[in-house]
Amino acid sequence: MVLAVGSTGIAIQKYDGNGHTTLTDDVVAIEEPLEVRLQYGSVNNMQIQNVAVTMRTPGKDAELALGFLFTEGIIADHQDVYFAEHAFIACAENRENVVIVKLKPHVVPNLGKADRNFYTTSSCGVCGKSSIGAIRTVSAFTTDTNNDSIFADVLCQLPLTLRKHQEVFDTTGGLHASALFTLEGELLAVREDVGRHNALDKLIGFALQNNWVPVQNKILLLSGRISFELVQKAAMAGIGVVAAIGAPSSLAIQLAQEFNITLVGFLRNQHFNIYTAAHRITHR
Repeated sequence: MVLAVGSTGIAIQKYDGNGHTTLTDDVVAIEEPLEVRLQYGSVNNMQIQNVAVTMRTPGKDAELALGFLFTEGIIADHQDVYFAEHAFIACAENRENVVIVKLKPHVVPNLGKADRNFYTTSSCGVCGKSSIGAIRTVSAFTTDTNNDSIFADVLCQLPLTLRKHQEVFDTTGGLHASALFTLEGELLAVREDVGRHNALDKLIGFALQNNWVPVQNKILLLSGRISFELVQKAAMAGIGVVAAIGAPSSLAIQLAQEFNITLVGFLRNQHFNIYTAAHRITHR
């Protein structure tokens, strides 16, 4: 059996509903920890800091690290980065689970964002108003003047196109996906992961590496539901259109409204709901 990257084979017992079990082979998505380390400072004062550990599906780890650092507001631009790669560490078998991102000597990371403090204020803690206001203060981009038109029938075709390119999902059924499309429905890139946030961070990391940020004139498609954090990451990358096969949360809708992001949910079976900025979607 040829396995897709990010999956592994295991032996299982399958119950048939009639009181019988059979021994067979199955394929599951791999889940392993990834540690993101940040290296920064002058040659004479180089520092290394462990920034985050996330459970992810191995693959595109440098993209994941870059996307995470950018969408969390820790770095401002891909030009700040000297390299991002798996670390050379003493524990050789763990090397693939550690990515080190080295910044250029003049770059000072915004490590105050590392613990997501920008979601809170001392007065009211974590709440909708403070969370949305905090994103507004750290995002470098706006979609307020983005009035691109998207045809409704193009949107309706996106889930089918995504499904055809979910290689690991096809064999495991256990991964989330994030994809970027042109306004005409051409698939540009897709990333999969056991974590929905990781899949989007990988995709935004890819966009950073290709100088696509701010991500304009493109559609972001999510394979599941739309949470606040996913819209936050889209806003940080300047994405103006977010569509998903699942439902949005109330705070995701509020954030999309604040950033003038067109938010589409329940995109399936040739139907969808438009929650915000409906002016971008037209009919032929």
